[in-house]
This record gives sequence, structure tokens and C-alpha cells, in this order.
Amino acid sequence: MRMSAFFLPVLKENPSEAQIVSHRLMLRAGMIRQASAGIYSWLPLGFKVLKKIEQIVREEQDAAGCQEVLMPTIQSAELWRQSGRYDDYGKEMLRITDRHEREMLYGPTNEEQITEIFRESAKSYRELPKLLYHIQWKFRDEVRPRFGVMRGREFLMKDAYSFDLDEAGARRAYNKMFIAYLRTYARLGLKAIPMQADTGPIGGDLSHEFIVLAETGESAVFCDKALVDRDPLAEAIDMDSDLQPMVNSWTARYAATEEKHDEARFNALPAERQVAARGIEVGHIFYFGTKYSKPMNAAVAGPDGQPVTLHMGSYGIGVSRLVGAIIEASHDDAGIIWPDAVAPFNVALINLKADDAACRAACDDLYAKLKAAGLDVLYDDTEERAGAKFATMDLIGLPWQLTVGPRGLKSGVVELKRRATGERHELSPEAALAKLVG
Repeated sequence: MRMSAFFLPVLKENPSEAQIVSHRLMLRAGMIRQASAGIYSWLPLGFKVLKKIEQIVREEQDAAGCQEVLMPTIQSAELWRQSGRYDDYGKEMLRITDRHEREMLYGPTNEEQITEIFRESAKSYRELPKLLYHIQWKFRDEVRPRFGVMRGREFLMKDAYSFDLDEAGARRAYNKMFIAYLRTYARLGLKAIPMQADTGPIGGDLSHEFIVLAETGESAVFCDKALVDRDPLAEAIDMDSDLQPMVNSWTARYAATEEKHDEARFNALPAERQVAARGIEVGHIFYFGTKYSKPMNAAVAGPDGQPVTLHMGSYGIGVSRLVGAIIEASHDDAGIIWPDAVAPFNVALINLKADDAACRAACDDLYAKLKAAGLDVLYDDTEERAGAKFATMDLIGLPWQLTVGPRGLKSGVVELKRRATGERHELSPEAALAKLVG
């Protein structure tokens, strides 16, 4: 994409309404614009990141045996009355009435909807187990929406739901999601630590939050350094095997949010293994047994022909929240530093002198070859001054910056910079291309 054609409304000044780093940088980088309190429009740069995150989440859900569905944003109040949550949920739920005076709501979550779907469709234990998920926009009318996409009223969420015949089966599903979440965050370039959590309004008796460590995190967290150093992607995993030992190996290590912190247990760790940091919640998984299936009469015929109430779990990832969380965990004073897997473009190609024929020819050639190699390139072909071009590219944080200028071309070189480290190399155009493509 040529910068001259790309819609990228960057801001030179810090927005006064932005209180945290991710909100400030997303506004400045032209990723989002506020539509109303806690509700944002996603502009091209931000939307590209959002879709890349969504795809990684989707791939890991598919690999865990989940099947994707799509449920509506508007739900019937009657379903929530069946579960008993309609009056209990509170003012965060946006309640509406259609033209026929039917009570509806903008879904804050989907336990009731998916239970109704499965209740009407599954009749026999032979149809179990099942894992279903969807990626859909949610709405919760937060009393004080703030921090941009980190705590908005409208947000993109991945919800998965498991259906099993008994607790043992449900825990197998829970373990699949536990491991899938670890892999998802690692692929996104994030270090996420599973921590035992309260179940809150979802209900149930088994729950873990996944916390990303970030200096600007919203709460204090404490954990064993062994969890920080561990790489889930380096471990061979068979999702159809018994995953309990692997889950146990993660949960046996100390990890706690501020609310659940045990100072004595933490201090019992060797000093070199004590990690006290800030963290951001990016996912939450729950096993809640028959909390929804029992009041909603979701049952199947068991092996003996008698009805068996389904055991369920739910598993959420805040997809849009992850955009902010990645920025909180990966930025510097100049701007965002995108992990390669979610960067909106792979390479920033910068022409320092757009009206110079040699620069233009060299950039056009590199642009064509990079695209032909399958790389997504943002080509700054504008007539902006060099300092402004560098500042914009540092702000939006693409992994590589390839700079072409008249002085370098006279010597037969271009400059290649790695955004994350600041490391720079002067290379021939061919060598720079080989490094990027390789």
C-alpha cells in the first residue's frame, strides 16, 4: 500500500482524553476514532491488526477441535429469564424493546444463547462432547468506560462453549482450552500467565485468568519466574491426549493476582524466582457444570436412556482488548512496537526524496519485489520531510524499516532498521531484500 493512498490520520499531539499508553498510541497512530463513550470505529491500520489477532485466535480454536458458529448480537430476554440471569446481571446489560413490545437485549455474553441452540439440537450422549465458538461484537454498558479499547462498552470477543456428559469430560475440554490459550498468546508475541480466578457473574467452581505482564498493567500480579521463561510453542502437544499433567505443571507454580496473593507462599520462593509485576487480563476460562443447562433443561439421553443434564464451560478472549494489551506490553517513547505476527504491515519502505528519479526507481523496484515475495508493505511515497516520515513509521511500529535515500544510493546501499531493537544495517538493495524475504 502506498502511503499517499492509505487512510492514516495520525496525530502529532497526545490526545487529552487518553489516560493510558495504548489509548494514546492507538489514537495518535490513526488506528481508532471514538464514536461515543466507550465505542470506537476501527480505521484501516487498527482493523488490519484486529483481523490478524482474530485469525490467530481462530486457528488455535480450530486446532483444539472447536467448531465456529456465529450467534446474533441481539438476544431474547426470555432466554436470560430461563437461566435466572436477566434481573441479576445489572445495568451493564443494554435492554431494549422491539416494535412488538418483545423484550430484547444486546448480548454481553452468550451462555444462554448457545445453551438454547444445543438444547434444541442434541438429543443423545453419542453427540457429545462438543466445543463450539464464535467471534462476535459484545456490549456492556460500563458505568465509566475508559482506557480506549481496554475497557470499552462495545468490544470484539471470542467465546467458546463446551458440552459434555459429565464433569470428567468437561474438565478435558477445560484443559484443551487452557493449553490453546497459552499457545494463542505466545503466537501473538505475548507472555501470558494463567492465574486462578474468581468466576464472577458467569458462575462455576473452576476458573483461570490469563494475565499479560506489562509495566503499564492495570493490577499487581505475582508469579514464579519459571512461568515467565516457559515457552508453550516449544512443547509438543497432542490435543487429543491427556492434557492434565501439562495443565498441572503450569498451575503448580505460584501465580496470583493482587486479590489472591499469598505473601508467605510467594516469599517462600527463592528470591531469583520471585516476579512482582503489573498485569492485564486478556482471557478467562470457566467450568460451571450445570449452572445453565439445569435451569434451561438442556439434557441428552444417557447410555441407559435416562436424561443427563449437560456439563458446560465457557472460554473468553477479548480480541479487541488484545490490541491494546499488545501495545501496553510492547512500546517505547517513540511509539508502538508490533510483534511480527500481528503487525499491520511487515515492512515500512521509506523514500527520503520522492522527487528524486533514482530514489523513486529504486523504491518502486523494491516495493514490487517485496510484494511479489508475499510481504505486506507500507510504502511512504509522500513528499513529507524525512524527520516526519521516520517519526510516523516509529509511531505505527512496523517490524522493519527500509530506507532509500540519494546519498545511500550513490554508495549502492539502503538502510534496514529493526524497529524492536533499533539495530540498523547498511546493505545493498539485493541484500536487504534477501534479509526481509528470508
